[in-house]
Amino acid sequence: MIRLPSFAFSAFFACFAFASLGCIGAPEFVTVDRATALEQQASGSFADLERKLNRASIAPRPVPLTPKQFESLGIKPVRFSDTTEMTDADLVDGLLVQHCIGEGRDGLLVDTHGACVGAADHEDALELVQRVNGARVQLWRWMHEQKPAASKDDLRRTWREVHLRGVVCGGWIEKAADQWEAKPC
Repeated sequence: MIRLPSFAFSAFFACFAFASLGCIGAPEFVTVDRATALEQQASGSFADLERKLNRASIAPRPVPLTPKQFESLGIKPVRFSDTTEMTDADLVDGLLVQHCIGEGRDGLLVDTHGACVGAADHEDALELVQRVNGARVQLWRWMHEQKPAASKDDLRRTWREVHLRGVVCGGWIEKAADQWEAKPC
């Protein structure tokens, strides 16, 4: 038997250990944090849309609330006296659509605040109804002066038929006694 010196044995063992460590190693992993060019083409680019959404989400703006939500918060509706650019006809159209007032069968406006949808100041609506009804009575008086042979009821009925053609779509109209419906368009 051949005896190796102890330093040869430790050198041989050290070489064997180093050689075995060089062959055994952890596999290489490549981590990709971005999609490949083919994946980007297939999925599309939404960078512009994402920027717009980010800008829209942080832009300060008022929250849209309905008139009923304002009423539940205790905020009174805008008074008609504040609407300086609106005529009485504009205000009447708005209240007819809200069903706060209606076109009565006799040709006069009628307070129907019980059926009102949304916020409207009842006192201002009543003042508007009185003002418009006064103007209508004055118009019918003038029409009768122009045609004294026609009866006042016939003039009023004819005026109402013509007037109803111009009533705003969805306006509240009395079809029969206490039977109201929105004007179809």
